[in-house]
Amino acid sequence: MYKGKIYHIILGAFVLFLSSCDDYLEKYPLDGPSSASFYSNEDELMMGLLGCYKGLNFEAKSGRPWPVILDVTTDINWNRSNHQMQHIGNGSHDSDNGSILIFWREFYQTIGRCNFLLDNIGKLEGNIPSEVYFQSIAEARFIRAISYHYLVELFGDVPLVTKTQTLDESIIPRSSKRDVVDFILNELSEAAEVLPSEYPADQYHGRATKGAALAIKARTALYDERWGIAAEAAEEVISLGYSLNDDFAELFTYSGQTSNEIIFSLQYLKGIITHATPNYLTSRLAGGVSNEVPPQSMVDTYECLDGLSIDKSPLYDPENPFDNRDPRLGMTLVVPGSVLFGYQFETNDDSVKVWNYNTSPPTRVKNLDATHAYATYTGYLYRKYTDIKDMLDDTNSELNISLIRFAEVLLIYAEAKIEEGELDESVYSAINQVRGRSSVSMPPILPGKTQAELRSIVRKERKYELANEGLRLMDIRRWKIAEDVMSGEFLGRIPNGYLSNPPHIDENGTPDYSNVLNKDEMRLVEIRSFDPDRDYLWPIPNIEILTNKSLEQNPKY
Repeated sequence: MYKGKIYHIILGAFVLFLSSCDDYLEKYPLDGPSSASFYSNEDELMMGLLGCYKGLNFEAKSGRPWPVILDVTTDINWNRSNHQMQHIGNGSHDSDNGSILIFWREFYQTIGRCNFLLDNIGKLEGNIPSEVYFQSIAEARFIRAISYHYLVELFGDVPLVTKTQTLDESIIPRSSKRDVVDFILNELSEAAEVLPSEYPADQYHGRATKGAALAIKARTALYDERWGIAAEAAEEVISLGYSLNDDFAELFTYSGQTSNEIIFSLQYLKGIITHATPNYLTSRLAGGVSNEVPPQSMVDTYECLDGLSIDKSPLYDPENPFDNRDPRLGMTLVVPGSVLFGYQFETNDDSVKVWNYNTSPPTRVKNLDATHAYATYTGYLYRKYTDIKDMLDDTNSELNISLIRFAEVLLIYAEAKIEEGELDESVYSAINQVRGRSSVSMPPILPGKTQAELRSIVRKERKYELANEGLRLMDIRRWKIAEDVMSGEFLGRIPNGYLSNPPHIDENGTPDYSNVLNKDEMRLVEIRSFDPDRDYLWPIPNIEILTNKSLEQNPKY
């Protein structure tokens, strides 16, 4: 919720609020506390509302908040362990996949908590301040809507449950995605009318605001190809006074948590709820385990400083491939030759020793990132959501995880206008704001582009800007490029060198290595498969199909 005094009542609240939530399958989607006892006062209402927010803080794999690990199911990330999330990434998953069940279960549990609050809050009408009463309703509707937003994008048609279910009422069929999207858009529109534009400084970004509701509305509409609604909602967010953080890298560290760019984020606090993201992302020398790693193709997708892709730019030097590149490359990824947590990062097999800059003077140490059997398999790491403050306690991080920020809203606006065929100056302005923040300063996109050219630009910008934030899966699905980018070889760097020449980069920023002379030397991490008749949706968990006989499974599962 937020890092203030009210967060400390969460543990007690959850013991009370969630004590009867274990049997979610039989009481679809969720049973809850006795309606005879809740809610009797404002404190209990706040406990229930905190329970709704807390429902979003789940993990699809131990220690990783779900937005951080969701990209391993796409072309820009890979999980080293033989885990259920990685099975989704390589196409070997089925309807018994444990991680898919977690997403289904946790979002429906959250919806159940929201429904319980909305069903029972009427007892407090007239007994608590009206502002608190109506704002709590709006916050619960926002949380319920964002839960349905993710469910329909992952599963397609899903059951639309808007009140607490009894056992007799729990066997219900799926509603069409379109009907659920209609519901989401309406809920967010009405919530936005009530929610405040901001909260006090000690409640930053962890509670639903007018901007958060409109931002998720814009994203939902974009994903459902309702271009006009998406552009209008995004434009409303733009008018609210959000701004881009000057320092892109800072956004994903403790010092960036209060940035005006972040619109809504998952909140963490030591002693209450933490995560282990830094441990799983960072290098062996820095104390991490290098578990989730980007491929060579993620490195090669970034443009050079002249705004041209590496296969077209004269600035690209195969012998110094990380020089003269979009600064977001080094701010998003850890590349050889850079520094992470005070250690030189180098993954060339021949680099048996590297510099430790944490000592004075610097000293040479054994290079675990080149010699350890479980160092990064691709030769690269993700830098987002790693902060040196977590180095000595990297499984107990309280770094917040952003769910939506202003840069994405600008790109939503631009893409919606492009797809609507409205190629006016505002489209260029939105894109160029993202490219032009002071720490990035990439060349502006000049007027006169065609719709196809602008479509290519905004798709690539989303890849550069939003990597490792859990949004890539929805992008490659809705653009219908998943079958192209998710099939075949997942490749890492050449273990003791670099590519002899740049790969071809297509209009979506995807590299093709068939023309690279020393491609055979690249590390083959995994062979992936993607069935376009099946894998554009996740399966409904099998246990749900067995429990709720009115549910129909997605095709080919």
